[in-house]
Amino acid sequence: MTSVDLGIPTVRKRPLAERRKSRKIMVGSVPVGGDAPVSVQSMTTTVTADVNATLQQIAELTAAGCQIVRVAVPSQDDADALPQIAAKSPIPVIADIHFQPKYVFAAIDAGCAAVRVNPGNIKKFDDRVGEIAKAASEAGVPIRIGVNAGSLDERLLRKYGTATPEALVESALWECSLFEEHGFTDLKISVKHHDPVVMIAAYRLLAERCDYPLHLGVTEAGPPFQGTIKSAVAFGALLAEGIGDTIRVSLSAPPVEEVKVGIAILEALNLRERGLEIVSCPSCGRAQVDVFTLAERVQAGLAGLPVPLRVAVMGCVVNGPGEAREADLGVASGNGKGQIFVEGKVIKTVPESQIVETLIEEALKLAERRGITVDPDDPGANGPEVVVS
Repeated sequence: MTSVDLGIPTVRKRPLAERRKSRKIMVGSVPVGGDAPVSVQSMTTTVTADVNATLQQIAELTAAGCQIVRVAVPSQDDADALPQIAAKSPIPVIADIHFQPKYVFAAIDAGCAAVRVNPGNIKKFDDRVGEIAKAASEAGVPIRIGVNAGSLDERLLRKYGTATPEALVESALWECSLFEEHGFTDLKISVKHHDPVVMIAAYRLLAERCDYPLHLGVTEAGPPFQGTIKSAVAFGALLAEGIGDTIRVSLSAPPVEEVKVGIAILEALNLRERGLEIVSCPSCGRAQVDVFTLAERVQAGLAGLPVPLRVAVMGCVVNGPGEAREADLGVASGNGKGQIFVEGKVIKTVPESQIVETLIEEALKLAERRGITVDPDDPGANGPEVVVS
């Protein structure tokens, strides 16, 4: 048979665009921008003044993989709690300031790793930039200029009529210029909007006009399902273009869920080493097994295993063997039994009732061969542990 060149590229994984060159800043011990990996952030939902509750939530976020955490500082009581929180938090703490410049100084004095200011609603801010720049510079504390569509400066709303990409970017760069006048450039910028299309346009424009590191976010993204979709679409588009240095998924859900979604987005783009990835078919009339239940049981059984694994859970003979062969571990099910694949080879066939336990056993063997010791009675025991005293 004569081969025919169909002009179809054979690249298995299309690389992302080259990373946008940005300045690198340090948020505590976490580098942001430059050649640093894209980091994942979240924000506590506790009253910051409740130190124990806030530290407990930070511990939960840290265990989930959060690298930087933001706490709200709307009152003096919250500002007074910052020294304890900053000292005991296992990850860098950013103070979120919206209305009073005096809390910026309090956050710097408290040892926070960074400060976020919202130029759209902070009062008497512009005439104190010099003082803030001096204090932040002396303490080595970076500042994030965090522009939100919902709190855009009235002057810009009058000029543009609404929170357009141009309005968001103009607001951010104007505030940056005020710090630049005082020689302060340890800045990070966000231009958030609830509409992913507007948000993407704003960050593209901003990326062209400055080299500051960018914090990506779809603000007020919504409940978990909707917010996950909007964030994945927006972050995926920008990160694939090389735009973005740190991310925060904003969900109407416990903040740990934000971290899980953020990490999953980075893993899907190969910007972070993948953990457990289940490759499972959507099921169809060819399936001879309950793929939905089987995939859920496998995922639950392997959850927390501290080794990156791609596990294929397939329910028919059409795509099943091929997908299982390509995965680290897999099963092609049918007729009440399943062929178990390990690193591309069939090692055994087991009854359907034994598929899950067999996959767990083989996953533990794979982990051991890769130099990771796992307690078979608690595969997640080697995961991160955070203790707050």
